[in-house]
Formats: sequence, structure tokens, C-alpha cells
Amino acid sequence: MLQGKTALITGSTSGIGLGIAKRFAADGANIVLNGFGDAKEIEALRAQLEGEHKVSVLYDAADMTRPASIEAMMTRAIDAFGAVDVLVNNAGIQHVAPIDEFPLDKWDAIIAINLSSSFHTIRFALPRMKARKWGRIINIASAHALVASPFKSAYVAAKHGIAGLTKTVALEVAELGITANAICPGYVLTPLVEKQIPDTARTRGITEEEVVKNVLLAAQPTKQFVTIEQVASLAAYLASDDAASINGALLPMDGGWTAA
Repeated sequence: MLQGKTALITGSTSGIGLGIAKRFAADGANIVLNGFGDAKEIEALRAQLEGEHKVSVLYDAADMTRPASIEAMMTRAIDAFGAVDVLVNNAGIQHVAPIDEFPLDKWDAIIAINLSSSFHTIRFALPRMKARKWGRIINIASAHALVASPFKSAYVAAKHGIAGLTKTVALEVAELGITANAICPGYVLTPLVEKQIPDTARTRGITEEEVVKNVLLAAQPTKQFVTIEQVASLAAYLASDDAASINGALLPMDGGWTAA
């Protein structure tokens, strides 16, 4: 389905991003991985994806807080493959604290990684997409792009920003064979969510088990975590030609959380 295309997925050495990278590689796309982790483990992952799916896989350790580092990654990808045909903005971090106690460095880092980095990747990817008259921009937002939760001011602000960015880009490229959409998952059991559990327990003065039952899954009527594979499948569909008329959409994938 993506044979001959190139997909760059930020934050793709673990969690949702890795799941999407695996799915896109299986669908025939060349892959640009990005993220942090043990160098040997990342190289093993890169080689595994290449070997299993007979595609080309690059890894770039670009720091998503630094525009110059993002530009270097995008330039390297475009030089290697001619274009980034499918751009998935997935990189994200989280911090949980009351707003009047929220550390300034955490606010700045979350806005930079969860919001501003998407602006930078999009602005570098679009010229080649426009030249080819085809492109897919898929922003991994969150149910928190649609609703708020306490103690997550920076994350909620960034994800609401992603919603607006997605809609704006979609309108700008609507006649050019390019789409821009956002997937808005509820809670997915990723390393990012797992790290939230003890922080939320401390902030709220409850046990970690109570966080899972009464805070995380309480919001999702299905009472189940969204799976990485489900998010990856939706991303694969949005990257396909069948999804050419889906543009500027914020697509909830939250078990009914935002239906109320």
C-alpha cells in the first residue's frame, strides 16, 4: 500500500511511534526512525525492520526541542529518499503538576516537543509534497486535544495547539493532493502513560492501582486501554489513497471518552 513511499515518524523508537513504524514498514514504506534510547538497541531495531520488510530504514537522533536539529533530520531524509511522503508527528513528553507549581522548564519542553516540533517538520516536508502533488501529514494528538484534564496544563495546551495546526495545514493544502489529520487516542499503555501513573498517584494522593481504574480508564467507557496496533492501523488508513477525502479531521480513538 505504501510501496515506494517514505515515512518519517518522530518519537518512533518506542510506544505508538514504533508501532506505526512497524506497520508502515510492513506496508512497504521506507522508514526514518527518530527518538532516544540505547544506541545498540536502536540499531538492532533498524536492521530488523530492514531485514524483515526489505525496505530502507534510517535512524536520526534529532532533538525535537531544537529547530536546527529538526531541519538537519528533515534534510537528511529528503536527501536520502527524495521526499518525506508520509510525516507522522508523534514525539511527546508529559509532566503532571498543578499549574501554580508547574516547572517552567517542563512547560517549555512540552510545548517545544509536543507542538512546535510538528510545525518545524511540516514546514520542511511540505515543499517536496507539493512538488509531488501527494502527501500525508498525520499528527498524533490525544483526547486531550478535545477535552482537558487537571494537572496537565502544558500537555493539554500543546495538544489543543496540534488540533488547530492540523486544521490550518489541511485548509492550506486541500487542493494539492495532500491531507493533514490528527489521531486523538485515549489512554494507550505506552511508556509515556506508564510513567504518568506514579506521578499522578503522588499528585492525587492515591494508589497506582486507583490511578489506572479511577483516573485513566474512568474516562474511557470501554474501560480498556487503546492498543498501539489500533492506532497504527488508523494511521495506515490515513496514509492510503482511500483516505484522500479525509482532511482536517480530529479523529477520536478513545473508547467513547469524548462522546459525552
